[in-house]
Amino acid sequence: MTNTTPNPKIHEGRNLKRFREMLGIKQDFLAFELGEDWNQQKISLLEQKEKIDSDILEQVSAILKIPAEAIRNFDEQQAVNIISNTFDKVENSFNFGTFNLHPMEKIIQLHEEKIALYERMLKEKDEMMGRLERLIGGR
Repeated sequence: MTNTTPNPKIHEGRNLKRFREMLGIKQDFLAFELGEDWNQQKISLLEQKEKIDSDILEQVSAILKIPAEAIRNFDEQQAVNIISNTFDKVENSFNFGTFNLHPMEKIIQLHEEKIALYERMLKEKDEMMGRLERLIGGR
């Protein structure tokens, strides 16, 4: 018997829901972007599926502007472990006896990455607002 999901702990529908919610996108909006055959209820059912059809997953990932692989491979426990380990390494690299520049550079780099992410999110919000304005305007 072959397993279609590389990691049995991964639930693609739940991952889709997490990413959609992190991006602040409602099920109704995702349904609208997918086309006439979709509605909020169908998105809800999609998010309950352990494995999502590849074609649909590609469409959804394009709308969310995230790689399909992120949805296919996201393992929450693994992500928590990576974040925890990264935090521990940064925390342990501080040397309070002497000034250690390396952790400060890392902190600056992390802040720059956050700023870049924030700017990307603002741009995507503006694009989404444009789509919504077109929708409200009768498109």
